Amino acid sequence: MASILRILPISFEQGLVYSLVAIGIVISFRILAFPDLTVDGSFPLGAAVAAKVIISGYAPIWGIVLAVAAGFCAGYATGFLNTRLKINSLLAGILIMTILYSVNLRIMGRSNIQLLTYHTLFTPMESLKISRFYLVIPFFFIVAYGLKILLDLFLHTDMGMAMRATGDNEQMIRSLGVNTDRMTLLGLGISNAFIALSGALVAQDQGFADVGMGIGTIVAGLAAIIIGETLVRAKTVRAFTLAAIVGSIVYKMIIAIGLRLGLAPTDLKMATGFMVILALGLPVLKKEKEGKLHLRGI
Repeated sequence: MASILRILPISFEQGLVYSLVAIGIVISFRILAFPDLTVDGSFPLGAAVAAKVIISGYAPIWGIVLAVAAGFCAGYATGFLNTRLKINSLLAGILIMTILYSVNLRIMGRSNIQLLTYHTLFTPMESLKISRFYLVIPFFFIVAYGLKILLDLFLHTDMGMAMRATGDNEQMIRSLGVNTDRMTLLGLGISNAFIALSGALVAQDQGFADVGMGIGTIVAGLAAIIIGETLVRAKTVRAFTLAAIVGSIVYKMIIAIGLRLGLAPTDLKMATGFMVILALGLPVLKKEKEGKLHLRGI
């Protein structure tokens, strides 16, 4: 019991900062119905930009601002390939994700940047004589929940409603004069801006930025969303964004408990993949009568 209690602060800290990734995925997958795979590239992009700005001697807040801008551009690029060049949405995300790997290496100049000896956003908190969790967790909560509220407000504006309608019925909303391509570009930009912001905060929180830190981010984000939607039973926009935060915290808690019980760190990606498969597949299996599965082509 004591060991479980010790992992709660870490789970809340990581769950809250990674919830920005889940919220970003909610925008692309749930709002726009766009399977965006740029995530695995835009997350380390945010970390790379923030780290480079910090080691160059600039204030950490500028690293955050530039990371958000870079993430928006990454999402916009994916949307441009899809809407302007008519490249399949999945392929567009894969292409930008692949390009971003080289871009991130170019930005950092090497595969890894350590930030432990530099002044970051969390340096003033760590210099105090109290546990960092008492300051970092409330900070991440304010950031995550504050951005959730702002996103909820935006999605209930005319532009936000047009974006939601683009994901629900693109042909219908286009017939009403809405530029659906513009809505897709904006939505993917905002989505990846959230994800890059998470990467920038994670890099400063963990003390390093690595070119490979985004591998599996999309799967982990989907796992968090599925868990959150199961617990919250989301049916509205506000519930979907809340589910992203709740699911991210619970997901990190499940992973931490798994590690405590002996799960090898090298198996985390595999465990996450199986978790998503079970969460998506079990409801389907329950609906099959008498356990008989319908196989495609049979």
